[in-house]
Amino acid sequence: MERSQGWTAKVTECSAGLSQIFRMLKTQHMLLLLCLVGAANALYKQWIPDTNYENKTNWDKGAVPCGNDIAQFSAQRKVSVFVETLHAVKEMRLPVDGEFILNSGAGFFVLPGQEPGCGQGVATKFKDSDSLQWFDPALWQGAATLDDLQRGNVLFSVHEERVPCQYDDVVFKALSSFKVDTSSSQSSIPVKSVSVLGKKFDSGSEFSQYLSSHTGRLQFHGSSAVTVGNPGCGDPSGCECGNSVNHERICGSVKCAALNCKMPLSPVGHCCEVCGAIVTVHYAGGFNMQTYRQRIHNLFLILPQYKSIQLGISKVSRSQRLLVIFPFGASPEIQVTILDGGDGTQAEALAWDIVKDVRTHGSHLGITEAEFQASSGNSSDQSAGSVGMVVGVVLGVLITIVLILIAVALVRRGVIQMPSVRLSLSSFKRNSDIGELGGPLDHGFANPMFDNLNTLPNIPDLHNSISITQTGGVYFVNPVYDENETDFNA
Repeated sequence: MERSQGWTAKVTECSAGLSQIFRMLKTQHMLLLLCLVGAANALYKQWIPDTNYENKTNWDKGAVPCGNDIAQFSAQRKVSVFVETLHAVKEMRLPVDGEFILNSGAGFFVLPGQEPGCGQGVATKFKDSDSLQWFDPALWQGAATLDDLQRGNVLFSVHEERVPCQYDDVVFKALSSFKVDTSSSQSSIPVKSVSVLGKKFDSGSEFSQYLSSHTGRLQFHGSSAVTVGNPGCGDPSGCECGNSVNHERICGSVKCAALNCKMPLSPVGHCCEVCGAIVTVHYAGGFNMQTYRQRIHNLFLILPQYKSIQLGISKVSRSQRLLVIFPFGASPEIQVTILDGGDGTQAEALAWDIVKDVRTHGSHLGITEAEFQASSGNSSDQSAGSVGMVVGVVLGVLITIVLILIAVALVRRGVIQMPSVRLSLSSFKRNSDIGELGGPLDHGFANPMFDNLNTLPNIPDLHNSISITQTGGVYFVNPVYDENETDFNA
């Protein structure tokens, strides 16, 4: 390995004792899993990327370096790299600050000659992971249990809930390292627990100590601190995620696909409009979200026609409106988001099945009502919804009229005094000497012919050309155009 002057590298070897600890932790996780099977809303969110040496996607050439290659790490980047096995390498260029976390039996060696099957040798560079954001929903996957995470049985969620919620257990894969930017508009990111390198941290002081360690500083960076110890959700009906405050940051990295449906839907907590269906479930005492999630899976999602369905269940607060017009607060409800990857036809069919199941068995599940809206424009009860809206608008108009009549009656009885407005008619009188802008009235130019007949010059037959009618009108006969007059030139 070659190292420029001033470059350092911390190499930590996982001993056999640490491997035993890993096995013990796995056993503890299995015991913990048995205790959590019946628990409500015990969701686990796992970070997908890693900074593992054996992950070929971490290298710019798309392959892990072999014995004839040069493995290069950016000089100014800080990174913690997990090495699982033994590797041959021709040359290695290390960063200024970083570390290798070596699994038991892992390490590096240099061959005296060429490694067969490795080619002529290339310089391959370890990719930069500084830009990976905590609030990027594409970098997380969630499951109800640790066993489901290991099997790949992940849950579909709206974008806000793909990122760890305040009640979730955060899991970074045991045999791996990583780097995540935790920057956000908040000073802290609260979660229930964080598991790193097989160790679960649920104590605030213990995890703070880990974050201040050299490994912790390489793995977590950014303006916000991840905090653990947040109590889990104690409400069997579920708890709201709490990521709405970071909605814009979460959606900043999401690219929405083009849609092909009549009326795209906007699920609460999702960044994009979708084609599919949204079922709204209203519940009462006795409702259990985890039990209901399992019921939908066992009744419907295992059916062949719903194999491609993505279904997410979440608790949200929706604005309530009086008479469909006036907002007066928000109430919690269960939102079931259903997508089928197409125009929403299969999602609508499943929504109908869920609503029918609620109408038949809802009283035994703690559910009082359920309705759905589909991207096709259909709903579970369109006529009732239309009638309800019309009735609401009519009642709103009637209430407005009644309020106006009451106000008029109170004014007539003197209970309410209306401000008086006085207008002086004298201001509207015409004044021959005062104009519209307060100055003297302009009469125009003087016309000696019409202003005063006595001042006219003594011109023969001129007075015969002027007539005064009984109605007070005055007109002038022009001899030039009068056919009874002689020509002046004659």
